[in-house]
Amino acid sequence: MEKELENSILKTGTSLVGIVCKDGIVMAGDRKVTAGNLVMGKKEQKVVPINNYIVASWTGMVADAQLLKKVVAAELKLKELKCKTRPTVKEAANLFSMITFRNIRQFSSIPSIVGSLVGGFNEDGSCELYTIEPAGSIIKVEEYDANFSSGMPFILGFLERKYKKDLSVKEGVELAIEALKSSTQRDIGSGSGIDVFTITKDGIKHAIKQTIESEFKED
Repeated sequence: MEKELENSILKTGTSLVGIVCKDGIVMAGDRKVTAGNLVMGKKEQKVVPINNYIVASWTGMVADAQLLKKVVAAELKLKELKCKTRPTVKEAANLFSMITFRNIRQFSSIPSIVGSLVGGFNEDGSCELYTIEPAGSIIKVEEYDANFSSGMPFILGFLERKYKKDLSVKEGVELAIEALKSSTQRDIGSGSGIDVFTITKDGIKHAIKQTIESEFKED
């Protein structure tokens, strides 16, 4: 039973990317949800707004990611009400990190395994991107990252050649799309569609929504 769980539940596929631009942040992800070699869903959005200034994306176990989203959203709202000021992006990312660190170290027959990218804009208009790996460590992203998604090798290999300092958000969107295309062509756990969000001082925008359709052609 333990081996079956390891093969079918813990090995999930995803392609995530976060790109730091001179005027904001671009975050993108695919839509396929898998359990081992079985496709469980084709329309699941993996990049989601937590509130009106924070966006998060996840790789790992779906149930844990869904719960993490709810807990973080509630905790950020409580902190805002208590302190009479909005939490910063760094504070939100540290909350993700603390919960992730705690969850994976609690005794359980099925441990919590979630890696996150957290982006947002502060009240002063500055934008930041953080990566929280599945064990809970947090790193501020200065250029780009794909966390521990299964498409990471393809995405990072592509961005290593194509990323340039001081990209505009518009250029970052195009780069994110191409990075996901590179991944979905080679990573069996990624595909079905893509979602791209932009984060600037003016707010959060769901910039791209695309579905990948299967098409059969005669040779």
